[in-house]
Amino acid sequence: MPGPTAEPLSEALEREDVVEKGPVHTDRRTGRSPGRVAWDRLKKDKLAIVCFAIVLFFVLIALFAPLWVSLQSVDPTTGLKADPSTTNTKLVDINGSPTIGTSAAHWLGVEPRLGRDLFARWAYGARPSLVIGFVAAAASTIIGVTLGLLAGYLGGVVDKVISWFTDFFLSLPLLLLVIAIVPIMQERAASGGDLSAEATSNIRFWVIIAVLVAFGWMGLARLVRGEVKSLREREFVQAARAIGVPTRQILFREILPNLVGPIIVSASIAVPAYITFEATLSYLGAGLVEPTASWGRTISDAQNSFAIYPLWLWPSVIALSALVLALSLLGDSIRDAFDPTSRR
Repeated sequence: MPGPTAEPLSEALEREDVVEKGPVHTDRRTGRSPGRVAWDRLKKDKLAIVCFAIVLFFVLIALFAPLWVSLQSVDPTTGLKADPSTTNTKLVDINGSPTIGTSAAHWLGVEPRLGRDLFARWAYGARPSLVIGFVAAAASTIIGVTLGLLAGYLGGVVDKVISWFTDFFLSLPLLLLVIAIVPIMQERAASGGDLSAEATSNIRFWVIIAVLVAFGWMGLARLVRGEVKSLREREFVQAARAIGVPTRQILFREILPNLVGPIIVSASIAVPAYITFEATLSYLGAGLVEPTASWGRTISDAQNSFAIYPLWLWPSVIALSALVLALSLLGDSIRDAFDPTSRR
């Protein structure tokens, strides 16, 4: 009499049995991609949801800054709506201290000395930080992924050249380079003439993005290179080579989908780092300048007056800290979601 047939090993491995205190629950969910598994885990992560909500809040503040500022009442001294650049010396005394506090026309009061609306400066100040962070992270990710794919898959001379450039850029002091490059590029753009404050700030804005992109791809390139070196020996890549699939198609259709997790994690961690870097440069005077509103610029201007007028300093400090912390924790959550060995 034949004995009981054993369950095939493949079916046993496909099953996700969750054994807790109580009955065993079996859930046959086969064929899910790593991205779908990570998404399902993220939706159950309360910390990730809270952090995403915080990031979304600041994104909406930056996108609709004119709308939020227009919700303030008309300034009774000028009869106009507040904006981030208009000065109003009637709202400060002879010593430069504000003569009014928070009001319907100025939700955070006005800036000492110049009388500019602080809420407008705060709302518009979110824009350069977010634009620089996301644009630089996206561009450096594209460069890092492309160079990592080429170095890892082609190997040989291509790998040696890309690895040499990676090591070279990693050896350069980024902060000192930015402080040196910004005035050089500003002088070249001026061509011997004088630049307006807006033109100077625009030049510095794009120089910061360019420098962050130029020096932000190395870590991801190394990571992708190592992963590709492992993947190129797998059976599905060897099979694609054997049937004559073009190299470009192998890289971007066969190998790249298996690297989505590390790439997303790297990009999510780069965004808060770049936002912090921009604020640091503005604080040091090598970043954006007046009249462009920036949280780093505001913190630099208000550092000596926070005890007298705390509304000048603390909104920018709290917003910058909350945004960077939320992005960092969200990046950690994304990393854990793509890591099958982690449990939160």
